[in-house]
Amino acid sequence: MLTKRIIPCLDIKNGRTVKGINFVDLRDAGDPVELAEIYAQTGADELVFLDISATEERRRTLADLVLRVAEKVNIPFTVGGGISSVEDVDRLLKCGADKVSINSSAVKNPQLINDLAAKFGSQCVVVAIDAKQINGKWMVHLVGGKVSTELDLFDWAKEVEERGAGEILFTSMDNDGTKDGFANEALAKLSTELNIPIIASGGAGNMQHFTDTFKEGKADAALAASVFHFKEIEIVDLKKELKEKGIPVRL
Repeated sequence: MLTKRIIPCLDIKNGRTVKGINFVDLRDAGDPVELAEIYAQTGADELVFLDISATEERRRTLADLVLRVAEKVNIPFTVGGGISSVEDVDRLLKCGADKVSINSSAVKNPQLINDLAAKFGSQCVVVAIDAKQINGKWMVHLVGGKVSTELDLFDWAKEVEERGAGEILFTSMDNDGTKDGFANEALAKLSTELNIPIIASGGAGNMQHFTDTFKEGKADAALAASVFHFKEIEIVDLKKELKEKGIPVRL
């Protein structure tokens, strides 16, 4: 059985790690490279870095951050934010990233998913999907959740898989930062309907929430930020708890 992955997420704004609630009210959480190094040493399976201002401000993701992280960590890491071309991805992978995450650019230009998968392999391509419930339907949002679309979460996820994405990072905007648990019903539906790994994001508040998202949400990986950044949960303790509950993890 494949082990379940625990992934700290570092949202980057102006070179610092930040964390908010429902995608707003950001507060500083430290230096991203220092945090990455600590996570790599204390049991994280992977890391995700999202330059949350890159798309909004039309900037490219900072390649120098990737270089600095690659020098310090020995676990796989994904970089996202403002990536909109094959050239962007080529540069980031050459700087040391293992995967890239695309979101708004994939919706605006779905062919980009095909192009990246063809050139770099599906294992390098993570499509991030931010969605919230509107009138009972999960609708996709762009630009850090600021722009609504008419896209249905499940329809878009299926298209993303068909186009060659290797993984989906699903963030529930309704759950993000609330610490009330992950959107397990939606996660379970994604996991059932798709064949590629689903990373759960948005809502982690305690260790039980991780157990629930692996058991009820059928997630392949669970991503969290503030509970790790502010040491509310230590990854080594979380993994011991998960193992005791029969969930396969790498200790």
